[in-house]
Amino acid sequence: MSAPIQNYLLTNDDLYLLAKGEWFRSYEKLGAHPCTVDGQDGYFFAVWAPDVRAVNVIGEFNGWDENATSLTRTPVGGVWYGFVPGVQEGQLYKYVIRTRAGDMLYKADPYAFQAELIPGTASRTAEIDSYKWGDKKWMTQREESDHMKRPLNIFEVHLGSWKRHKDGLTAFGTDPDDNDEATGSWYSYDDLSEELVAYVSEMGYSHIELMPVMEHPFDGSWGYQVTGYYAPTSRYGTPKQFKHFVDACHQAGVGVILDWVPGGFCPDEHGLVHFNGSKLYEKEIHPNWGTYKFDFERGEVHTFLISNLLYWIGEYHADGIRMDGVTSMLYLNFGIDDPGQKKFNEDGSEHDYPSIEFVRKCNRIVGTYHPDVMMIAEESTAWPLVTRPPEVGGLGFNYKWDMGWMNDTLRYCQTDFPYRPGNHSLLTFSIMYAFNENFVLPLSHDEVVHGKCSLITRQPGDYWRQMAGLRSLAFYQYTHPGGQLNFMGNEIGQFIEWRYYEGIEYFMTEEFEAHAKHQRFVAALNKFYMSEPALWEKGYVEDGFEWIDANNSNQCVISFVRHGDDPKDDLLIVINYEVNPYEEYRIGVPQAGYWKEVFNSDVEEYGGSGVTNADVRFESEEKPWNLRDNSIKVRVPPLGGAVFKYDGPLPPKPVKQSVIEAHSARKAAKKPAAKKPAAKKAAAKVAKVATAAKAAKEVLSEEEKKARRSAAAKKAAATRRANAAKKAADAKKK
Repeated sequence: MSAPIQNYLLTNDDLYLLAKGEWFRSYEKLGAHPCTVDGQDGYFFAVWAPDVRAVNVIGEFNGWDENATSLTRTPVGGVWYGFVPGVQEGQLYKYVIRTRAGDMLYKADPYAFQAELIPGTASRTAEIDSYKWGDKKWMTQREESDHMKRPLNIFEVHLGSWKRHKDGLTAFGTDPDDNDEATGSWYSYDDLSEELVAYVSEMGYSHIELMPVMEHPFDGSWGYQVTGYYAPTSRYGTPKQFKHFVDACHQAGVGVILDWVPGGFCPDEHGLVHFNGSKLYEKEIHPNWGTYKFDFERGEVHTFLISNLLYWIGEYHADGIRMDGVTSMLYLNFGIDDPGQKKFNEDGSEHDYPSIEFVRKCNRIVGTYHPDVMMIAEESTAWPLVTRPPEVGGLGFNYKWDMGWMNDTLRYCQTDFPYRPGNHSLLTFSIMYAFNENFVLPLSHDEVVHGKCSLITRQPGDYWRQMAGLRSLAFYQYTHPGGQLNFMGNEIGQFIEWRYYEGIEYFMTEEFEAHAKHQRFVAALNKFYMSEPALWEKGYVEDGFEWIDANNSNQCVISFVRHGDDPKDDLLIVINYEVNPYEEYRIGVPQAGYWKEVFNSDVEEYGGSGVTNADVRFESEEKPWNLRDNSIKVRVPPLGGAVFKYDGPLPPKPVKQSVIEAHSARKAAKKPAAKKPAAKKAAAKVAKVATAAKAAKEVLSEEEKKARRSAAAKKAAATRRANAAKKAADAKKK
């Protein structure tokens, strides 16, 4: 779809905003765009490359001739541009940049919408505007709803290793040679639009989070070392096919969150590094990862990255952005252990102020243009106010990953059973700060790689106990305040760590019953979570949670209440991390009434032992427990949990006859007695005295009878003892 070249010509305002860091739609003109000049179709190219001698565009359309197509430099701003007739969609190209030092650099287009399939490093011309979206209903609902009051249950996916085709080929779909492994070819975006979307929808997740889909040269970086910030990776298809994937998610009722990496970029020579022969986009090398940190003191870098952020939200309808590596951007000395290499500000702090301002700016801009889109921080320190507005000193994110909950909970779950009572606080400490930020509880890809083991192999005990431990971990995650995220493979109890070069071992659910049952458990837990407002309506505010008993360390049991907007939605939750069940466990309830079990992780269908409270309607007792006036006795499963829900008030208690009589007597006593003549009054008094005397006589008579019977019994006993003593004496004489 070509447009008139006037649509792409650079104005002074564009160049001013580019330098200022506020040209937030720069991708609409920079890069390569199909257009028409005097009836001739071609592409308009524009690239920021200041302080260089010349820039040429080379590609399949001009035989890669380094001198064939030169670009023109703007009077100010350092942008090189030009129209190249005859260029068609899908053709490869690069920029040849001649530096002031006389070097020739061959660079991919920073704004390219598509890249050459690796190991190629060129850019590819692409037209992305003609895709027809079918997700209007989803987008309207998203705009009209508050995501803070909606379920947030995320399935984290690496597209290249969720599944692979069972075709015996390499990832590229070629026959393997001696150096290749036949791990199966990648699923395409179209394949994923069908199979992955159907799977996530059937399992009951609310969102998919994609590890970076931006183009990257090395599979082993998992996408976190980017070269093509505006190009969905060509491993799985074209930009329009990726749009179709997002569209399919939305039409299935599934949101899409994209990982985004502004903390640093790939050092490969065809990328952003030394783009004009010296530092341009970059400030310095990251000490931990070998990537280059962006120079956030450059306005053009702000323009590049914030435009990119809005590009993925606007062009690809992303519902959320998870900003990767926020911690590394907040501190000047992140990753630096040598005191001699550390840097400090004039105020003595280690805060990276330009980076901090950039982060706040990103969140402000997204909040202005797309207030219905979630901004999520991967931030692993105690930096304050991450999810509070910049106006009050916050960073402006909507959510933050709760790394503290993840670390403490996994550490507890790895603890062998005899030592769990002494580590009980690892389970409960997270509530001390749970509402300081808006947290997402992550069990992400980072927890199942690099020798950390899979989640199931962290659980102590035999096979059954490991599966039960995995269920109890998921159960606590879903019932704890906050949203939750799980990496692919967690839902089937995969034993091996994640491997980016092969698919998840879903065959385990076909060959091993325990793993199929665990998958059914997670699906049921997902659907239960989605159906219970108490688990997400107040997931980020303090009045959405209430402890029943946080301190039962001896029995390894915790219990609490989750509140929704409507009290009838309240849930009572009890979790047992001990291997033995409790058949009669008394627990205080928030209110008197009937209670019923609505979910139990120990159901046999899920691989459990069947310690449930199915079909039991508990009637609360007026027995104080856990500082509550009323309580119930329930069965608590081993290494599992149960959820109870209020099921109506108790019937009115029947009033006893004695109470009625006493009430009548008190009522009668309050009535003034009628006045009587003096004679009648005296006679009545005499009669009353006589009656009392008769009653006293009867009482005394009865007491006398009792006394006589007692004396007779004592006399008979004394006689029996005397006779026995005499017989004993006679026997001794003989």
